[in-house]
Amino acid sequence: MPYRVCFVCTGNICRSPMAESVFRARIEEAGLDGLVEVDSAGTGGWHEGDGADARAVAVLEAGGYESGHTARQFHAAWFSRLDLVIALDAGHLKALRRLAPTPEDAEKVRLLRSYDPAASDDLDVPDPYYGPIDGFEECLEMVEAASPGLLAAVKDQVKGRAA
Repeated sequence: MPYRVCFVCTGNICRSPMAESVFRARIEEAGLDGLVEVDSAGTGGWHEGDGADARAVAVLEAGGYESGHTARQFHAAWFSRLDLVIALDAGHLKALRRLAPTPEDAEKVRLLRSYDPAASDDLDVPDPYYGPIDGFEECLEMVEAASPGLLAAVKDQVKGRAA
């Protein structure tokens, strides 16, 4: 059974699809595709069925990442099939932990930037939606900076399953 990671932001059209795309690329580069599944969702369903924001797509494509995406809302029932739920800011972290059916499920929720050793005390990835494209570029930089630490943590978990 694959190790499953889900990235979660508010509407699932900016931050979480960017994180999903970057982390999926890191999983493939590490030779873990097939062993790790990566997806994303939003805490709300406002954009369900929509594609990613055009600015997110442009920044991802400029960075060499895949950008195909359809927004969806996170559901509490998903906790049972997920190993790790990655929140993009503290508001998402709180919402997801409240949504978790069990204390064990709540423990699956982590902030993305907690995997970036160079991150300051503010572990939020700012929402770029209401700003210009440079906010999306900053988002991508933050996601990329946290990806090596997250990848190392996931590798440890996958290795632990194989042992």
